[in-house]
Amino acid sequence: MIVITAPTGNIGSQVLANILDSEERIRVIARDPSKLAPQALNRVEVIEGSHRDSAVVAQAFEGADRVFWLVPADLRAPSAEAAYLDFSRAGCDALKAFGVKHVVGISALGRGWSKDAGHVTATLKMDDLIASTGVNYRALACASLMENVMRQSALIKDHSAFYWPTPVDLKEPACATRDVAAVAARLLLDPSWTGVDSIPMLGPEDISYHEMMGIISKMTGKTVQYHFMKMDDLKSMMINRGASEGMAQSMVNMMTAKNEGMDHLEERTPSSSYDTPTGFREWCEEVLGLRYLGKL
Repeated sequence: MIVITAPTGNIGSQVLANILDSEERIRVIARDPSKLAPQALNRVEVIEGSHRDSAVVAQAFEGADRVFWLVPADLRAPSAEAAYLDFSRAGCDALKAFGVKHVVGISALGRGWSKDAGHVTATLKMDDLIASTGVNYRALACASLMENVMRQSALIKDHSAFYWPTPVDLKEPACATRDVAAVAARLLLDPSWTGVDSIPMLGPEDISYHEMMGIISKMTGKTVQYHFMKMDDLKSMMINRGASEGMAQSMVNMMTAKNEGMDHLEERTPSSSYDTPTGFREWCEEVLGLRYLGKL
C-alpha cells in the first residue's frame, strides 16, 4: 500500500494523479478531503487529519509499505525546525512502529552548505531524521520551484512587475513541480531501490531572473520589470503576510545562501535533464500563461 501525504497540495496532488491508474492500494492523509479530486475520492482510502498528528499517522501507516512525505508550508510556525523537523517526528515514529519499507520525500538542494540556510537546513535535518528510522529513503532535493513565480501572477498581470531578493543576472537551477511529482511517482511504483540517497531536481538548465522576465514578457506582450528586493524588505513582507519572526528570518537565511551559491553544490549531469526535463519557457507557456495569466 502507498500512503500519500499532502494530497491536495501542488506536488502531492500531482503525485496522487500519477499513481491513480496503478493497481496499488492507495491511502491519503488529508486535512480537508473535500479538496480531493472526484476521481481520487472514488479510488483512495482517506484518513482525515494532519500527518503531524501521531494518531493520524498511526492509522495511515498501518499496513503501508511505501510513503510519500511532504511537509506543508506553515509560515506561522515559530521556527523552520518546528515547521519541518518537529512536524515530522510523529511520522518518523510511525514509520518505525509499522515497518514502512520505502519513503520518498520532498527536500531541498544544499547538502554540504556550511552556513545556516534557514528552511533548507531544517529540511535536511528532517531528511536525516527520516533516514534514521531505517527505511529506504529517497529525498528529492529540489531547486527553486518554477511555480513560485505564480505567487506574483497578479503583479505580473496587472502591473508588469516582479519583486524578489535575487540578483537579476544570477543563474540558478529551477525545476517544475510536475517533474518532481513524476519522479516521486516512479519511485513509489517501483520500490526496487534500497538505501538512503538524494536525487537532485535541477531542471534542464540554469536560468536568471533577467531571462525569466524576458520569457514572460514575450509571452504576455508586455515588458515585465524585475525589481530587486533587499532582504530586510523580504522579511518585512513575510511578517506583514502573517509569518512568524522565526520563519521570516529563516527565509532570509535561505535566500542569502542561494545568492551565495548553495544551489550549485550539486553538479549538473545528464540525469538532471532526464529527471526534470521541463524548461522555464515550456513551463510558462503550458502552466503560467494558461492557468494563471490567461491567454494574453
